[in-house]
Amino acid sequence: MESSHADVIIIGAGIVGLATGLKFLEAHPGKRLLIVDKEAGPAVHQTGHNSGVIHSGIYYKPGSYKALNCREGKVLMERFCLEHDVPFEICGKVIVALDNSELPAMERIFERGLQNGVDCEKISGDQLREIEPHAAGIQAIRVPEAGIVNYTAVCEKMAQLISAAGGQIVYQARVLNMQQHLQEVIVHTTQGDFQSSLVVNCAGLHNDVVTAMSGAKPPARIVPFRGEYYELKDSAKHLCKHLIYPVPDPNFPFLGVHFTRMIDGSVECGPNAVLALAREGYTWGDINLKDLFGTLGYAGFWKMIGKHWRAGMGEMHRSLSKKAFTKALARLMPEIRSEHLEKAPAGVRAQALMPDGLMIDDFLFDQHGQVLNVCNAPSPAATSSLSIGKAIVAKLEPRITK
Repeated sequence: MESSHADVIIIGAGIVGLATGLKFLEAHPGKRLLIVDKEAGPAVHQTGHNSGVIHSGIYYKPGSYKALNCREGKVLMERFCLEHDVPFEICGKVIVALDNSELPAMERIFERGLQNGVDCEKISGDQLREIEPHAAGIQAIRVPEAGIVNYTAVCEKMAQLISAAGGQIVYQARVLNMQQHLQEVIVHTTQGDFQSSLVVNCAGLHNDVVTAMSGAKPPARIVPFRGEYYELKDSAKHLCKHLIYPVPDPNFPFLGVHFTRMIDGSVECGPNAVLALAREGYTWGDINLKDLFGTLGYAGFWKMIGKHWRAGMGEMHRSLSKKAFTKALARLMPEIRSEHLEKAPAGVRAQALMPDGLMIDDFLFDQHGQVLNVCNAPSPAATSSLSIGKAIVAKLEPRITK
């Protein structure tokens, strides 16, 4: 039977919660760690629907939390996989400029890469086709250090290590509420009540709801966006050898549809980005009226729509039309045809949205009493997870009972 008291309770058994738990036990062996999650196992939502890329950090503003933790996290993730026999591959990636209008944005990405210490180089269209013979593009950035891994497998190994080190993970424990006292937090769940002097909220798609349970006003609202994918049929897998990305639109906070070779040999194509009708809305049929009305009743959502409605309509069109989705992919790979594609599982992104409609693009934390809320953990959270976990433990240090 699980202990009802722990030195630290972590809410959420996605990759950030598990990495935080692992780093806590490494720093404080013998301390009591408890992780609770409402699902039957780890990595069920954002982590389990991740595309599996080990990001290099080339896109991110130099000096930002994302850039710094991606660079460190990448090293830690690769080391973790080597030490624990989790298959991964450093396969490389290209970021492709399709015409002259995209060259200035490509140049800015390249300069960011250099400032962030990323191994990258500019290559010509002919050099691009030596690497990816079927890709379009007049120039590209080659990033040989980008990689791929199965983050669910990473999480399963993290969970094993946590249990072996004496940590406890309680599944099917949905958090119902919290009560903060001077030196203690009581976390009420469907599996009973648990007490701790410190709680970390890594609840992902539900982090704003859990933040409110801690007694804090969430600094941002989570608005769920579904990323829909196709994958290449076996007959077309030869068209993509590694990772092929477009130069992203600097005015839109998504990377655009791209090709990702997965660690299992499949090739994923996408995603687009459309409003999900539930926080766990992986299809158009997944509707949660409370989640949906919460989004539609949020002023920040409508302000965001006012800024990005044109791009949003394009994303919606691609969601409803395989022909339109194929056309977007064909810009990167002209040989792609609709018959090459079959539906693949979708993912849902927890987009933190401010009241003024600003999409939060970096990690966001909120300390309220004895609860540390991770209010935004955007991509590359999986790549960065071990570095972020270490940073979260450092934030807890002054409060950890010696």
